[in-house]
Amino acid sequence: MKISKTEIEAVRKWMYRNARPIDLARWQYHFENGSKEAVLKALLAYQNDDGGFGHALEADSWNPNSSPIQTWCATEVILEIGGIEKTHPIIQGILRYLDTCKDFSEGYWLAEIPSNNDFPHAPWWSYGENVIEEWGYNPTACLAGFILFYADSSLSIYKKAEMIAKTAVDKYLSGELLNDMHESLCFIRLMEYCDRANKRDLFDITMLKTKLQDQVSKLLTRDTEQWKTSYVCKPSQFFNSPRSPFHEENRDLVDYEIAHIIGTKNKSGVWDITWKWEMYEKEFAISENWWKANLVIVNMLFLRGFDCL
Repeated sequence: MKISKTEIEAVRKWMYRNARPIDLARWQYHFENGSKEAVLKALLAYQNDDGGFGHALEADSWNPNSSPIQTWCATEVILEIGGIEKTHPIIQGILRYLDTCKDFSEGYWLAEIPSNNDFPHAPWWSYGENVIEEWGYNPTACLAGFILFYADSSLSIYKKAEMIAKTAVDKYLSGELLNDMHESLCFIRLMEYCDRANKRDLFDITMLKTKLQDQVSKLLTRDTEQWKTSYVCKPSQFFNSPRSPFHEENRDLVDYEIAHIIGTKNKSGVWDITWKWEMYEKEFAISENWWKANLVIVNMLFLRGFDCL
């Protein structure tokens, strides 16, 4: 089963009509031989003077101030385009922001920050005092991996990331953590960053990989009726290639997701999201379109990864 050229053209036109510059640049990079520099130029618009990211890069939070979760979003874009030089100003800015320990407490970069409440946002980004209990190592595990990959090992931020990574993996392997799909993705990223950087002496990467393979299989929503109307865990949350270590055990759901993606386009030729804010109605209408553009990229990369374009 493959998506047709006519359908792809409809998706392309929708992106040019609706996507914000960062997502259009990502689309062009992946599907139109666009440049990495164009993506980075668009990404730079979301970076603040302190080096962190805000301004609704994470489209469910319109907070312009730097936050760990929006900075994590920037690291995901960088990873998506294959990474950049360690000396790049965007990288150095992120490291500078994380090193300030702003929005950091008890060994965690906070997923929610107080100033979120001052701007339109989804209810799950409202700041509360139990933020660490709610979000666990999301996005801390991923940010620690980013630091271990990009920072010089002589820096204090590198040493801090080492300690965080060791503690986080110990807790993950012991079964102490939430183990939801977002936190597990952050541990996947930590594993990937450390593997790419040949930093395999911090923890047992093989054991972490085995644990993650088991966890991913358990987290995937196998009641596929829920996929139509609910925010659920699908293979594309974790991987988009048969080369992934998470593919083999979940081939059946990969096949289903391919059919689901191709068969659930809306009248505009793209895909609807399955969540709402239930507040800030006007702002959500804008964010909804931003999320649709992101979903276009996620779905199209998944289809391409499994040779379905």
